[in-house]
Amino acid sequence: MAGLRPFHLAVTVDDLDSARRFYGDLLGCVEGRSDARWVDFNLFGHQFVCHLDEAKQTAEAHNHVDGHGVPVPHYGVVLNMADWQALAERLAGEVEFVIPPTVRFRDAPGEQATMFFRDPAGNALEFKAFGNDAMLFETG
Repeated sequence: MAGLRPFHLAVTVDDLDSARRFYGDLLGCVEGRSDARWVDFNLFGHQFVCHLDEAKQTAEAHNHVDGHGVPVPHYGVVLNMADWQALAERLAGEVEFVIPPTVRFRDAPGEQATMFFRDPAGNALEFKAFGNDAMLFETG
């Protein structure tokens, strides 16, 4: 996967101070530029922007994936396994997991470690890792 470029993602939050505590303090994302109604974060090398929307509504849709109700929409990053494990340990007791750290598609193409949780504004996040990154798009 050499040569991948950072993505840019902007989401809405209902409180920038809560977003700063969650993304900055808890997830360890370095803050970049900001203004009164938005803040940039370095989300594992990607440009992630929280825009203030005091009337934000949380999506509650779920799709069935490997025995779990996966919240949609969601976003996150594919980490290496060591970073995923460190993040899972850091989040234990700090967030309410929608889907706790688990391995899905066990012993099948695409086997992956994954976890889902929500930020304070209700945005769903998924962080995952593969024992072999070549499995990211494996179909069978």
